[in-house]
Amino acid sequence: MPDNAPFNEPDLTLGRIYTRGGDKGQTSLVGGQRVGKDNLRLEVYGTVDELLSIVGLARVSAVQHPESALSSTLLRVQHELFNLGSILATLPQDVRPKQPRVTKADIDCLEKEIDECNLVLPPLKSFVLPGGCRMNAELHMARTVCRRAERLAVALAATEEVPPEAIQYLNRLSDALFVWSRWVNYKLGLPEVLWQPNQAASGQ
Repeated sequence: MPDNAPFNEPDLTLGRIYTRGGDKGQTSLVGGQRVGKDNLRLEVYGTVDELLSIVGLARVSAVQHPESALSSTLLRVQHELFNLGSILATLPQDVRPKQPRVTKADIDCLEKEIDECNLVLPPLKSFVLPGGCRMNAELHMARTVCRRAERLAVALAATEEVPPEAIQYLNRLSDALFVWSRWVNYKLGLPEVLWQPNQAASGQ
């Protein structure tokens, strides 16, 4: 990695996985502070970790459908989410200059990809429901978790300092996941599942 790389490479060794340090319901932030596992900051980056895992599920599905061309994009998003978790797990006073984080470049890239996909997608005349294929449903699941992470990040920002790029990234990523879910069905030649209110039992 060149010296002018934007972020430091990881410098850690994972040996023993369990430490018993969390047995009393506390864990450590990057700066070493001990906080309760019900701390809102942990809830935020824990939800980002949940999102990263669901994006991984969608990426496995994307590998099985190379015509979707989403696999490499979703892998990049996983790296970006880990970077986001790094900065959220760090109090502002402990942030290092080259610590991994999400940046405006990451947000701009998502916006560009959203715009490119929307160029070929038909306009929506109803809300869509998850379905059509497994990858579509997984991307929708990721979208809903992303929205939850965004809501939690906003709640945290009401009481603590949160990098504005963190909330902007989650907002834009949720939009991207929605567009990608539609784009997957389009690329695979599958119909979208549109919301039809009268398909409910009360409409029969």
